[in-house]
Formats: sequence, C-alpha cells, structure tokens
Amino acid sequence: MTKPVRPKLDPTLDVVEALTTAVLVLDPQLRVLRANAAALALVQASETRVCAEPLGHVLPGADELVAAAQRAFLEGRSFTERGLDLRLGKLATAIVDCSVTPLWRQGSDPAYVLIEMTNVERHQRIQFEGHMLMQNNASSALLRGLAHEIKNPLGGIRGAAQLLERELEDQRQAEYTQIIIGEADRLRALVDRMLGPRGETQLSEVNIHDVLEHVRMVAEAERVGDAVVERDYDPSLPEIRADRDQLVQAFLNLVRNALQAVAGGAGQVILRTRVQRKFTIGSTLHRLVVRVQIIDTGPGVDPELGASIFFPLVSGRAEGTGLGLPIAQSLIQRQGGLIGFESEPGHTEFSVWLPLGEDE
Repeated sequence: MTKPVRPKLDPTLDVVEALTTAVLVLDPQLRVLRANAAALALVQASETRVCAEPLGHVLPGADELVAAAQRAFLEGRSFTERGLDLRLGKLATAIVDCSVTPLWRQGSDPAYVLIEMTNVERHQRIQFEGHMLMQNNASSALLRGLAHEIKNPLGGIRGAAQLLERELEDQRQAEYTQIIIGEADRLRALVDRMLGPRGETQLSEVNIHDVLEHVRMVAEAERVGDAVVERDYDPSLPEIRADRDQLVQAFLNLVRNALQAVAGGAGQVILRTRVQRKFTIGSTLHRLVVRVQIIDTGPGVDPELGASIFFPLVSGRAEGTGLGLPIAQSLIQRQGGLIGFESEPGHTEFSVWLPLGEDE
C-alpha cells in the first residue's frame, strides 16, 4: 500500500504535532489532512490509515462531529460538542469533548477545519468513583451509628432473656426464651455483617491466579445448575502485594454472584486477568495495575440498582442480603484497589483493579 503524501499545509499548522490534545485537520471534503500523535493514539490507527480518509471512516458513527465539521466550513464559525461517545474499533470506545474551528489561509471561505478532541472518560470515571466513595463512606457512617443503637438494646434483650430462663421452671416456657436469645444473636450477626470485615490488613506477596483458582474451586462446589467457569489468565502477571485472605473473600463474593446470575441454566462465567497501564484509582495514577474481570452471561443488573449496587442491603435478588458487593468493595479498597462494573442483558462484567508496583 502506498503511503499517502501529506499535502503542503500552512506552516503554522505544524504546531499541532507538538500538542498533547488530539487534533485532526480536515479539508473542505472532510478528509483528514493531518493527525497528530495524540489523535493517532486516540483512534488507535497509524498515520497511513488515517490521512486522506473521510472523517466518517476514521471515526465511524460520529455523525454529530461530522455535521459540526460541515457547518464549520459552511458557516465559518466554531462549534463545541461535549460528551461524544466515539467508537474506535470493534470494542474500544471513548467519551470526548470536541471543539471544531474553521481556519482561513486566503479567500473568504475556510481552508481547513481543526478538530480538537479531549478524552474526558477518565475524568468522568474519577468523578463517579469519588462520588460513589463519598456515598459509601456516608452510608457506612450511618450504619455504624445505627449498629450502635441496635446492638445496645439487643444486648439488654438477650441478657434479660437469659435471666428469665434461669427463673423458669417449666421447660416448655424456657423454649420461648431460647427463641428470643437466638433471634437476638441472629440480628447481632446481621448488624456485624452490615458493618463489613474487621481486623488488620496483612500484606504479603500474593499470586492472583492462586487466589482465583481457590475461589473457583470453592464456588464451583456450591454452584447450582450447569454453569461453566472458564479461565482466561495472563500467565506473565507478577505477584501483587495484598492480603490474601481478604482477596479470597472479595473474589468469592463476586464469583458467587456471577454463578447465581446464571443459576438454573447453562450459562457461562469467565475469570480473566490482564495488565492495564496508566490507570487512576482514587486520585493516584498507577503506572501498572492488575485487572481481574468476572464476566457472566446472566440477565444483567437492574439499571435502577446501578448507582447504588455497592450500598449495603441493596440486592437484585429476593433472597439476597445485599452485603456481598459492599463487603467486596471494602476489602478491595483496603488493598488500594477498586471494583467497577458494566452490565447489559447477557453480559455483566465486574472488574477489579489492583495496584502493581509503584505509583507515578
């Protein structure tokens, strides 16, 4: 394939090569004349595949952006498009803010249109995670206060029932005090589970695949139905520094949920591991993280539960306690990690990101 010859542009446009913002320069036919390195990285293509191509081919489905570029040429004024969801390939997407600016060289009509694209997906995700963390902290503080108010009278009820049991001579009546004591213990255990795991985090070098294999064997022994658990591991992953027991509990909660989502049928659960570069957790940019994906082919998460799915007592199943996910999130956060999810009917994916090595 012959490499397209870059047309001679206004020399002042050479500055786009040095910009960190993704920039495309278009001709009046909306063909790409120039794409800087940031733009090529965004669209995941080489200069050979981008130059001289129509904008609609470089960014398929970006109809709003194509229309804005056409208007910029026709009307000679700038436009801004925010929150555009660009399809960059078969699977890759990006959310970008775009500014479309006409440029003149000679004459009354624009010679070029400059498109600047800023990837805001990471910023939006950080904002969402911060909001979610703030809500989780607020709900945890509320639960701690409620737990204190509940456990104090429960202790009194249990103690009174024990004293009453000693005074009763009729064994049949003593059975009622046993019911009171048993229910008080059950409620206390529920409150303790709502508060999440306690104890210090014991960090050590952990092989994430050993953890996942242990979880898989335990979960498969409990499963109902013919669901298949498949593994797609990256064997090159190094060990991470984490608390092994806490990781086991967190992943066990996630894998159990996935198997329950496909219970009663021949569904599929996939455990996948990969290394991901340049990933932000909280306010820290990590050079490398381990990403563990737990994917199931179940009916998906109810959209109404999406924003609160990590809150205690929120469950999409009638028999669910709503404690598995918030406990898993709490345990992963203790390792400096994060849990996120995406869901649609037939494909639900929970991703766990754990730091690998030093931060940037």
